Amino acid sequence: MHGSTKGGCGTGSNLSRAGSREAGFGPQRQDLGMALLSMTGFGEASDQSGGYAIGIEVRTVNSRYVKLQLRTTEGYASLEPRADKIIREYVKRGTIHCSIRIRHLGSADDYRLNTDILNQYVDQLQAVAASRALPESIRLESLAALPGVVEELSTEAVDAAAIWPLVEPTLRRALQQMSDMRSAEGEALASDLQTQCQAVSRALAQVEQRVPHVAQHYRQRIEERVNEALATLQVTVEPSDLTREICLFADRSDISEEVVRLHSHLRQFDEAMQLQESAGRKLEFICQEMGRETNTIGSKANDAEISLQVVEIKTALERIREQIQNVE
Repeated sequence: MHGSTKGGCGTGSNLSRAGSREAGFGPQRQDLGMALLSMTGFGEASDQSGGYAIGIEVRTVNSRYVKLQLRTTEGYASLEPRADKIIREYVKRGTIHCSIRIRHLGSADDYRLNTDILNQYVDQLQAVAASRALPESIRLESLAALPGVVEELSTEAVDAAAIWPLVEPTLRRALQQMSDMRSAEGEALASDLQTQCQAVSRALAQVEQRVPHVAQHYRQRIEERVNEALATLQVTVEPSDLTREICLFADRSDISEEVVRLHSHLRQFDEAMQLQESAGRKLEFICQEMGRETNTIGSKANDAEISLQVVEIKTALERIREQIQNVE
């Protein structure tokens, strides 16, 4: 009976060969030339020139789309479209909080002495002093502190565009500092993602090794049950019927296509991490597809050891899913 069931039902050897050809992300990879960017970053820069003090802060957090929240000092709102354009050169995805503070540095030319009001104060003080026979001792610094004597001229920007040559380089320095931080965090993300993908690859290799034995174990179990029935019930079973049942089980539990596709997704994930452009959404999609293939493997395999490896794969995929939420 054993000889009649070892025919064309198994697919284990083909699966192992296909899997080895498709594997694109194994534990042997050591290079970390990833181009991932984190969506979390901070940068700040300041400058003081041309009679202005400029301070800029930029913060970014994760978000599915680009969302910019830009604040400028009152009177300089006309600079926001220009700042928006530059910020989008540095950030392709995420929520950006940007604060641009502009302060005019005061000088003597920014103040005016109102002589009319000053003379009125002097006349009134002299009149009071004469009526009460008080000594006339009026100090200028005391008069200057009286309301309305010294007027501050308007410091609001008459032409905000004129200050843009001072704002732009400061903004770019803040954005570059933020980009450096996002790049450093991106390298850490890439390293962790690679570690998790290697965990998936190792568990998948265990699945491949187990697959050829699944049908054999099923055959052993069914043969034991048949032999027990033959001894107890005094019935006979045709070897062809037993072979057909085992072949049907092997066909229902065949996971070769899912394993090959999962290997392919691992390779695509690796390639996506090497892209220079924003890859966060692509990584999300590939991770979702890997989850689907893993669920199918778990439902079709009908084997305890494979189910254990499926749990390991799902655990690694969940960690991957959490991490790529912060990838631009």
